[in-house]
Amino acid sequence: MGIARKKIVRIVATLAAASSVVAGLAACGSSTASDDTLKSSGTGTTKVVVGVCPGPYGDMVTDVLAPLLKEDGYVLTTKLFNDYVQPNKALSAGSIQANLFQHINYLKKFASDNNLKITSLGQVPTLGLGLYSNKYTALSQIPDGATVSIASDASNLARSLGVLEQNGLITLKGDVDETKATVDDIATNPKNLKLKTLDAAQLSRSLDTVDVSLVPGNFAWAANLKPAKALAMEKQSEGVINVVAVRTSDADTDFARTVKKLLVSQKFKDAIADSKFADFGKPTTW
Repeated sequence: MGIARKKIVRIVATLAAASSVVAGLAACGSSTASDDTLKSSGTGTTKVVVGVCPGPYGDMVTDVLAPLLKEDGYVLTTKLFNDYVQPNKALSAGSIQANLFQHINYLKKFASDNNLKITSLGQVPTLGLGLYSNKYTALSQIPDGATVSIASDASNLARSLGVLEQNGLITLKGDVDETKATVDDIATNPKNLKLKTLDAAQLSRSLDTVDVSLVPGNFAWAANLKPAKALAMEKQSEGVINVVAVRTSDADTDFARTVKKLLVSQKFKDAIADSKFADFGKPTTW
């Protein structure tokens, strides 16, 4: 073989090796951030992005969950979303690794409606939905024909109707599933309330134009509405306690197991008791 031919062979071999390395790097890069993060052995530190909505749960991640999980090698940061739709879609797509903004009833309904595989890891203390008003200070003051704004999304709409029923302002048909109730399921409305459905993020702002608004806890917190000044607060059931969620495919990762254990631990309870979330409704698992 001539010298020139040998050089060509060496060049081809070198290019082939380089191509193999690039292909290997591309293959490594194809795994999702969730795979790399959540399936970590826990040695060193790994980063986890948690999706949140306006309200207290971003603070709960930053002030309580992040310091506790740092002990296990996880560095938590938050990504803020301004609606109830994107945090689950981002989680499903793998652009975030967990979220904390929704109760289990909403998670199940949204996942079913959108064919998403999302799983709860457990409950956190939750600020309940409240009846707020800029005009009245007691339920008894609400006049006949009052306009009441409530959330338009199916889960929180049903929840709001349940709170109105809890406080004697309406009754629902006896055979209705309380987690799926709509305005068509109202059996009696003795005050002839005019229900106005709005996006949940708009409810607190509607207080200047309606008589009463039923505002979910996270948006009430963001608007600086004080639960102590609410006309009434909901009686919380398991279905309306907020949860930490991950993709179902990540539900058995080291991160997921660590979070599950933490959420029912005494150190989490103690950290909550020493925080600004001490008066939130307690998980049913505590």
